[in-house]
Amino acid sequence: MSTAKSAARVAQDSTAFRVIARIGYVVLGIVHIVIGIIAISVATGGGGEADQGGAMEQIRNSPAGVALLWAIAIGLTALAVWQIAEAVVESDPDGKKKWGHRIKFIGTAVAYLAIALTAVVYALGGNSDSSQSTSSFSAQLLATPGGVVLLILVGLLVFAIGAAFVVRGATRAFEKHLATPGGAARKGIVTFGVVGYIAKGIAVAVTGILFVVAALTHDAEAAGGLDAAVHALAELPFGPVILWVVGLGLVIYGLFCFARARYARM
Repeated sequence: MSTAKSAARVAQDSTAFRVIARIGYVVLGIVHIVIGIIAISVATGGGGEADQGGAMEQIRNSPAGVALLWAIAIGLTALAVWQIAEAVVESDPDGKKKWGHRIKFIGTAVAYLAIALTAVVYALGGNSDSSQSTSSFSAQLLATPGGVVLLILVGLLVFAIGAAFVVRGATRAFEKHLATPGGAARKGIVTFGVVGYIAKGIAVAVTGILFVVAALTHDAEAAGGLDAAVHALAELPFGPVILWVVGLGLVIYGLFCFARARYARM
């Protein structure tokens, strides 16, 4: 463990590495903005896949898209390593770190690495159908003994993550991790954070609900990931309006990530 802590501290003390990790927040913001725009397109009757794969496809088709995909992969990998370093090094005032905090950092790192891997796949000319992968995972889980219960647990876990985003936004818990200036600038950044976290939480929570629905109906196709959640929102009463608001919220979350790149405590 001491060796791991030493390596983590070396990474955290590196100015170059810290800069790359901050770039990770910038590219994370870009990904969320693209997903949000796609969600708004779906709300207004357009097409597109409102998930990581759909975002990477749009980015690849843009000018200098492949270079940006590599930047996303490198930046998010650095940000993931930073999160892991936080889990290893950081401690509470009594010198101990709560396991809940460690799990949060590791979970965030895994999420960043998953997005980075998707970026690499698209940068190399490949494709990734997130909805199909999620459905296949659900089908395989349902085929195992106790699969229904396991898939329900997965759904509840994903729902809990979404709920945590909503709570984090509503309570402004993210503020303590920002070294923002005072006045109107801080109020604006915090407002973007509140709206962005809540919007992202809603989208993730709906994804969790779809896992539960897939388990209860024995229909793996019902669990289609974030894109399926977006389309599920669109089918609700006043769904296009709700989805438009969520899509705009994801765009705002992306802009908040830009602010994190500058003001996150690192």
